[in-house]
Amino acid sequence: MKGDGTPAARGESVARAYEQLRELIVRGRLAPGSRIVESEIAGRLGVSRTPARSALHRLQTEGYVIVADRSKEHRLVIAPLTQDDARELFHIVGQLEGLAARDAAELPHDARAELVGRLRQLNAELASVAGASRPDPMRIFDLDTAFHRAYVAGVGGPRLLALHDAIKPQSERYIRLYISSLVDEIDTSVAEHAVIVGHIADGDPSAAQTAVDTTWRNAALRLRGVISTHGERGSW
Repeated sequence: MKGDGTPAARGESVARAYEQLRELIVRGRLAPGSRIVESEIAGRLGVSRTPARSALHRLQTEGYVIVADRSKEHRLVIAPLTQDDARELFHIVGQLEGLAARDAAELPHDARAELVGRLRQLNAELASVAGASRPDPMRIFDLDTAFHRAYVAGVGGPRLLALHDAIKPQSERYIRLYISSLVDEIDTSVAEHAVIVGHIADGDPSAAQTAVDTTWRNAALRLRGVISTHGERGSW
């Protein structure tokens, strides 16, 4: 894919390469710990090596890609999935989404009531899917993601949304990979969501913020147990 050579075209090419490459990483189509060959990445994305290199640099600054030092041979690899990394990511997400929940609880009554209705609907759907005889893990993932995104998108300013868009997909790498092992814990998540919604509905900013942070800290502990059982991915 070739642009017209203008700065705008080059910028669009880099942005497109970044989005496509990040999606491949988040969805596990580029495995944790796998080596990155710039020419192969460029060919896979259908771009020249320059935008591929720029996209990789941005992904490196955001933590999706790291430099591995194996016997003094430095190479780029897809960031591995580890217990410590998961804990850090989930705690950061909890802080960001906690700020959003605080703002949601401070919305005017009518706007808050509309948001609360949407959150309760999503949580009810999540409970229903989780209670099925054969729960669909990816449907559970989508509903859980939509629940948290609903109050973030509903009140978040541009800076909060930009930070959330940058960091949340990194936590989703873990959830996508280990979701099948977390399905049995969804009832706990549904109950935690109900607490969040209750505090937003009551217009209690501090309690809403604390509830979200607590939810993500608990999720980090649950995930840590799963990773301990099934192992980290991409570590060396």
